[in-house]
Amino acid sequence: MPGPVPGIHVVFGVLLKGVDGRVKPAMTTFVVLYLAHETWQYTAQQATNFEDALQMLFPTTIAGSLPKPEWLAEPNKLWAPWKSQGDELARAKRDATVLAIKLQEDAGIDIVTEGEQARQHFVHGFLEKVDGIDFAHKVEMGIRKDRYKAMVPQVVAPLRLKGRVHADEARVARTHTTHQLKFTMPGPMTIIDTIADQYYGDRVKMAFAFAELLNEEAKALQADGIDLIQFDEPAFNVYMDEVNDWGIKALVRAAEGLTCATAVHICYGYGIKANTDWKETLGGEWRQYEDIFPVIAKSPIQQVAIECRNSKVPLELLSLLKGKKVQAGVIDVASDTVETAEDVVKVIEAVSQHVPRSDIIPTTNCGMAPMRRDIAEAKLMALGAGAKLAREKLG
Repeated sequence: MPGPVPGIHVVFGVLLKGVDGRVKPAMTTFVVLYLAHETWQYTAQQATNFEDALQMLFPTTIAGSLPKPEWLAEPNKLWAPWKSQGDELARAKRDATVLAIKLQEDAGIDIVTEGEQARQHFVHGFLEKVDGIDFAHKVEMGIRKDRYKAMVPQVVAPLRLKGRVHADEARVARTHTTHQLKFTMPGPMTIIDTIADQYYGDRVKMAFAFAELLNEEAKALQADGIDLIQFDEPAFNVYMDEVNDWGIKALVRAAEGLTCATAVHICYGYGIKANTDWKETLGGEWRQYEDIFPVIAKSPIQQVAIECRNSKVPLELLSLLKGKKVQAGVIDVASDTVETAEDVVKVIEAVSQHVPRSDIIPTTNCGMAPMRRDIAEAKLMALGAGAKLAREKLG
């Protein structure tokens, strides 16, 4: 990293220390300005580092989210209410983001995320920064083909971004790690399955409107120094015909023009009761991906994240993803049982029967937002230790 900017370094040192050893709210802006400038200066080096990481065997990452600290939001639940508001909430989100990065680095995770600490929900965290959406008059709507019901906002006017969506947390994360950095956003199909339409009157038209906004923010995140942008599309294993018809096209539109790495995360959902009950109805083999992997394989999206541990997805389906990096889920987020390093190695070895070892990126099956923090942190350690052991045994 280059040295500090002349004339700002001294101010930065005083701001951090202060007369009483504490940073004052009025000083925060100057600190952020300094950090943002530092981020801008070493973005190019981060791109080189990312390529280096992919050259190592079994580089690790996580799906995206981590549990929020109890001082930020109510623990162990989705849609957890924030514990503060205004400037205090902004500072709490920043601190939680730095903590999430530190936990991953300590666990040996190679491609880290900001843990989605600044978002209450992986979809609505994006929607909150979009004009044309009415959050004041939510309506009940079936999600994922009525797997469960939720109160959702409505699209009532043309969609456009109010400004940057994830700039704050992306820049904080980029400043506080020299690791490769992944950032997640919801995919177009999953967004329109999580919001009511009172304006477009056409699911496909609305999906492409969101794809354009996602692309705008993705390009800005790339400029912030993000190495890998992942679009989360759990709806892909519900609406398979639509994926082939228009869903993959909307996803490609969201990623259009990006020069950083790109990924799509497809899964059977968080480890919540509505999802685990649904999985019980799917039979002994989950073959939904057989219908959509071929079209994904033909797309320019470079990586596919898929759950593998304790999953009924036949691993031979992964051979349909030729030419893609496979983020293979080796950590089960629907169970509180903490994996051993040997458990992780077994999944990696099984996946390697169908995917070249150089294309395997061990990860978690899905996000860990609803989990207990102690269990999530133990699973992170197992992921890092397991990948290290796999390099020793299989490398």
